[in-house]
Amino acid sequence: MISTATTGTNAVDWEQRIDFDRLRAERLARLKAELERSDLGAVLAFDFANIRYMSATHIGTWAIDKLIRFSLLTRNTDPIVWDFGSAAKHHALHNPWLNTTTAEMDADPHAPHHGAVRPRLESGARAGISTLRGAFNPNAGIAEDVAKKIKRELEKFGVADQPLGVDVIEPPVLFALQREGIQVVDGQQLFLTARAIKTQDEISLLTEAASMVDAAYDKLYEFLRPGVRENEAVGLVSKTLYDLGSEYVEGVNAISGERCSPHPHVYSDRIIRPGDPAFFDILHSYNGYRTCYYRTFAVGSASPAQNDAYKRAREYMDRAIALVKPGATTADIVSVWPKAQEFGFPDEEAAFALQYGHGVGLSIWEKPIFSRLVSLDHPEELKEGMFFALETYWPSADGIGAARIEEEMVVTATGCEVVTKFPAEDLLIAGQRFYTVNGPLPDLRSSQSHLNTPAGRGEPGA
Repeated sequence: MISTATTGTNAVDWEQRIDFDRLRAERLARLKAELERSDLGAVLAFDFANIRYMSATHIGTWAIDKLIRFSLLTRNTDPIVWDFGSAAKHHALHNPWLNTTTAEMDADPHAPHHGAVRPRLESGARAGISTLRGAFNPNAGIAEDVAKKIKRELEKFGVADQPLGVDVIEPPVLFALQREGIQVVDGQQLFLTARAIKTQDEISLLTEAASMVDAAYDKLYEFLRPGVRENEAVGLVSKTLYDLGSEYVEGVNAISGERCSPHPHVYSDRIIRPGDPAFFDILHSYNGYRTCYYRTFAVGSASPAQNDAYKRAREYMDRAIALVKPGATTADIVSVWPKAQEFGFPDEEAAFALQYGHGVGLSIWEKPIFSRLVSLDHPEELKEGMFFALETYWPSADGIGAARIEEEMVVTATGCEVVTKFPAEDLLIAGQRFYTVNGPLPDLRSSQSHLNTPAGRGEPGA
């Protein structure tokens, strides 16, 4: 599947771009379909991405890690969202899709249609809050209040005797639900299965998010030079993305020089020097949809060892992309990647996420997952409309640098389309060119000037 909509950060009347009404409707339809196929009566979400997928509500990225808001979908309702009081009022005013008709079970034993399901119009935007990750005094009864809210809806809509799937949950809330007689089971797989196949509007949003990172890499390529610190590169990338309309810059992995091997997965204040390798991972969100997008550079020049490492990482990437198509499996992809022992690790767990792949959507690690740790024994089939990133890594033979490459792609009817467009087929040299009396300093060279001796040059008899 390839989205035919054009991309742009504005909505316009003269082109078909993102249709947000369709996006909301199709996401909810996929989630409802998975719920119908399951043996669950309802699903309860505390995970920020699952709440957004279910209800199309958002209160800012500050809330991502707090588990304070929650959303419920039953077999007989559209989403109900409990949120901060002011946020709930805002939803009621500006999220009309939450004001929906639900099917309520008639619980009155004296009613003529006792036990029947009848329609009811009510707001799905409610005031409510969870335990603030334990910050509330446990004696305040907040966890118990959450459980009572959920039980009331499950009973009202006739699913209280069926399992409740939950994605992530704090123990006090779990225990409170169980004390209410609710059977709590794992609901995360249902959410992730629903989210695995992207709609055309999701693909357009993911492509737009990647295009913003294309621009950030262009700025970064111009900026890199000796004397720049890793944290300055993070600042430049973040400003570029926010200027383009990013909702949230989740992180910028900026890794250079000897920090490249082993990969530390966090930037520092290291000063970049002539001849350094430097790789970056840019993770941000546009209208909720993420990127995970690595590129590697050499600054001023590249050593032969660094160039060889890049060629190796690129070859593993290209072999993997060539296999991506509907019907292929994650096992097919990881089978062309090296074993952990081949690049200096004792086992696949120790090397996890270096030769790796993962779905990308409202979060950066979704289904399917590609790793020799799990995929050979538990393969997942690739399907049209899946959107994921593949990542390869190779340390340089000199023990200093490494190459890291990542491409995002969508599975099409016949193969895949790569949506990450910043050049990566060969190692790019960033920074200004240097000139000697004999002309330009070579791009491929050792950065050690003390090798300019007869012995260093390898001259006969030296």
